[in-house]
Amino acid sequence: MKIAMLGTGAGGRAHAARLTELGHTVTVGTRNVEATLARTEPDMMGTPPYMDWLAGHPGVELATFADAAAASELVINGIDGHNALTALTAIRDQLAGKVLIDYAVPFLYNPDVEHPWPTPWGVMPKLDPVGTDSLAEQIQRALPDTQVVKAFVTQEQETVVDPQAIGGGDHTMFLAGDDADAKQTVTELLAAYGWSDILDLGGLVAARGMEMYAHLHTAIGIALGGHFGVKVVHPT
Repeated sequence: MKIAMLGTGAGGRAHAARLTELGHTVTVGTRNVEATLARTEPDMMGTPPYMDWLAGHPGVELATFADAAAASELVINGIDGHNALTALTAIRDQLAGKVLIDYAVPFLYNPDVEHPWPTPWGVMPKLDPVGTDSLAEQIQRALPDTQVVKAFVTQEQETVVDPQAIGGGDHTMFLAGDDADAKQTVTELLAAYGWSDILDLGGLVAARGMEMYAHLHTAIGIALGGHFGVKVVHPT
């Protein structure tokens, strides 16, 4: 399958590498190809320059968001939540008729904070929207011809692509969306990643709770200083 991974951060790299291993054709999307390739310093999360990573993954293509989406059958959104809606709306035509897996979290950027994003230094940013709406629902309203599925967001992306690496894979993946066929597509991808416990939370409105979980997700990650999984005990 031809898959676009929008975003060049650590999460996007994890998906691109795993998808390539699984035999998919992967195009990574970025705002500005030349600028991405020109970076020589790690980002604020300590992620090495993208050019260094790309050199070890010759099967992965790099393109603009629009070109990556246009060349794909399935799209994964890893664009930072503060900018995701604007970036995706700008490529509405290229996303039409496709399934979009969204794992972005709508953290509110605050330029007055030294480290405005969630970081190992313990910054806990605000969510916007929160409670009465979700980023996933905003994306779906902006892209009525795209099938949006919220998934991946309650785990670290390194765990998403390799669930067996943590606790033998004994944890639960959640997803939500308004299109049953789109959710089946995501379920099949998750199964290929190695997930056996996948819980469908229903309509995309459930993305509100999934995105709000990001605060707990951040706190757990900082407290443990490492990767982790989430397990739901189903009633019998």
